[in-house]
Amino acid sequence: MSKHTTTTISILAENHSGSLSRIVGLFSSRGYNISSLTVAETEDPSISRLTIVTSGDDDIIEQIVKQINKLIDVIKVVDFKEEPVIERELLLLRVDSTKSTRNEIIEIANIFKAGIASVSPSSMTLEFMGTKQQVDDLILMLKPHGIKETVRSGAAAIAKTKK
Repeated sequence: MSKHTTTTISILAENHSGSLSRIVGLFSSRGYNISSLTVAETEDPSISRLTIVTSGDDDIIEQIVKQINKLIDVIKVVDFKEEPVIERELLLLRVDSTKSTRNEIIEIANIFKAGIASVSPSSMTLEFMGTKQQVDDLILMLKPHGIKETVRSGAAAIAKTKK
């Protein structure tokens, strides 16, 4: 029996109306969950890259990849489970701040190399890019200050260059 894992799948698809809907529809119609989804044009504006984080046992992941490959708009599918990958998320986070807490929040931001995107009398908005774990850790450190709003991009991933 194979274990339940989380995996990142990269999909190159034709960039036209309905492509994204068909790919996401495949997941929902079969009851597969998408933990994270990012989509954007590639260096070729006629092609989009979708980065999907999903989970399941090895058989389910294999089935997902096979079914995505069958879709007419799909050019290429890569399951990053077996490949070294560079994966990042973008985080925008608004946290309560006062004169007395601002320095501590700035110290935490500096430790994580997060930027300060905006400051108001009652809050600060930080911007950060890192791994999912680093994003989770930053949120955990700032939680005691009162998080007002969190926006995460979801994973963007690319295979590491083979040496």
